[in-house]
Amino acid sequence: MPSNENNHLKIALLGNPNSGKSSVFNALTGLSQKTGNYAGVTVDRQEGKTSFSKNNSKITLSIIDLPGIYSLFPKSNDELIACKTLLDENENIDVIVIVADASNLKRNLLLATQLIDLKFKTILALNMMDEAENQNIHIDIKELEKITDVSVIPLDSRRKKGFDTLKEAVLKAKTSNSVFYNLNADYLLNHKSYKDFILHSLLNHNKSNYAKAENDDKLYRYNSINYIIAKCVKSPNQLTSKQLSSKIDKFATHKIFGYLTLLTILFLVFQFIFYVSEIPMTWIETGFINLGNYLHHQLPEGQLNDLIVNGLIAGISGVIMFIPQIAFLFMFISFLEDSGYMARAGFIMDKIMRPFGLNGKSVIPLISGTACAVPAIMATRTISNTKERLITVFILPLISCSARLPVYTLLISVMYPDNTFLGIFNTKGLVLFLLYFIGFFATMITAFFLKKILKTTEASSYIMELPVYRWPQARNIFLTVFTKVNVFIKEAGLIILSISVLLWFLSTHGSSNKFKELEASQVVLAKNTGTDSITSELNKIETQKLEYSYIGQFGHLIEPVIKPLGYDWKIGIALITSFAAREVFVGTMATIYQSNKSDEDIGIKNKLLSEKNENDTLKYTPAVCWSLLLFYAFALQCMSTIAIVKRETKSWSWVIVQLIFMFALAYISAFSAYKLLS
Repeated sequence: MPSNENNHLKIALLGNPNSGKSSVFNALTGLSQKTGNYAGVTVDRQEGKTSFSKNNSKITLSIIDLPGIYSLFPKSNDELIACKTLLDENENIDVIVIVADASNLKRNLLLATQLIDLKFKTILALNMMDEAENQNIHIDIKELEKITDVSVIPLDSRRKKGFDTLKEAVLKAKTSNSVFYNLNADYLLNHKSYKDFILHSLLNHNKSNYAKAENDDKLYRYNSINYIIAKCVKSPNQLTSKQLSSKIDKFATHKIFGYLTLLTILFLVFQFIFYVSEIPMTWIETGFINLGNYLHHQLPEGQLNDLIVNGLIAGISGVIMFIPQIAFLFMFISFLEDSGYMARAGFIMDKIMRPFGLNGKSVIPLISGTACAVPAIMATRTISNTKERLITVFILPLISCSARLPVYTLLISVMYPDNTFLGIFNTKGLVLFLLYFIGFFATMITAFFLKKILKTTEASSYIMELPVYRWPQARNIFLTVFTKVNVFIKEAGLIILSISVLLWFLSTHGSSNKFKELEASQVVLAKNTGTDSITSELNKIETQKLEYSYIGQFGHLIEPVIKPLGYDWKIGIALITSFAAREVFVGTMATIYQSNKSDEDIGIKNKLLSEKNENDTLKYTPAVCWSLLLFYAFALQCMSTIAIVKRETKSWSWVIVQLIFMFALAYISAFSAYKLLS
């Protein structure tokens, strides 16, 4: 039983990348998870809880999912943070659970023996036992327990087998008496224990003497590991899943077909996003329209009615309706990561990346950037080369993220309401794919020039083990999508709610004499409601009031700057508000156009389709839409991204240069598109 009176234990999950550690974490914690940051840094910290009963007592396990590492000698910032967190006395870690891939135990034992030598209470969890069994790999659990002197628990996270036994084992976990390091090694002479040596090595990990110590330590351990494998593991000489993966990789990582495969996968993903998500998006938009109409007729006329219907509901619906697309995007990214294909994408792209000052490790942050730039920038901590990491951080916001997706979707739908390409492909999906490709192309060109500007003497290397192909677990994908969408709704929702209320106030109030005259005329006409001519006149006054409101005056103020791009004062308002977060553009447009209370049953897309200029020509032409698309593709309109770049680079200069560069690129691109297509 736990020694503390609250029956509470703190568990650290540690393991190699691709050992299934996240699957174990998800199986233990389910939806009882939260995402935060490690103290003083911006690397994701996943924490969760699980509870169970033992001898009529409730036992609670708080679990930290530490970043994946190969050894206690870190090669990247996130590995360094994982090691330091483990050895931080303030963390008060009670038990270490080492997650090892049972189908590839030899590779996992280097870290496992190091962790055992730290003399924490330790458990060795052999994950993916189902894969080991499918390959006829037999592991002698009792013999392995005897050699390591820790409990060894077989797990099958796919079918959730062994987790009750794991929880029981945590309560009985003990410190191993086995030793796997060289007791007589020179590097240990000035240290009281192996743990003391590791602590000092983390503080001096860049020094050459510790690099030699690392090599000596590994060489000694491999002798022990070879002995353990010979005693405990029997593996037949037959076709294994790793050999099968190698056969698939002959095509998936081919110098020609590998790239075609990657492009095809990305193209089909964006086609799917538009085809499948269109139905739930329509339901959501229709639902919000009906809700707004219902509340408009149920609530008393006045400011509160106007605020709720035309401020809150109109603004929030402009983002909520795009959640299906965002969820599908996260789902596909999670699927590609869990299947093992994302590692292949990094492998085949390494040769392409190098001429641009990057390497294969930049690929995963770049692909992750299609979901959100913030965690993608955090993921650059795996890039050990400082120059390559800084270049990756600088170019990442140019990758089209999920926050741009609502803007893209709305504008593409306005340009191509129902078109198909070659009779079978969705034109909207094709344009979306093109926008993502344009973003990637811009990142590569920018990286190329940064490579020439930034100088460094650091050596660059790219080493990544390709995991075997696996069918992703539906539970893991669901938890990833749920967590990411939940964070997206909470973070974006608060911003959108605040901005929607502010916009409503600024668009329904004004201090100019013209605004007051229009308001007085509206009051007089409202007393004579009932005829079509009076209703039409009221709607006309409502539109004029918007132009002379606070927000209208501000829009007119910046209109000369944005007019060369094809924008009017209404679009200018949306450009400014969306600097808080890009997706606010749609909510802002919905709020602005909702101010005209005619056509209440028409969604924002149809309102843009029918919007006209003063000369009675359509406002949202392909020239204007493409101008807006390119502006949003390149402009750095995300306060969270700006904040995270500052924290990662520790430099406001880097942020300012990035902001100016992206704004200039956005303005020039939008101007060029408008002029060429007009």
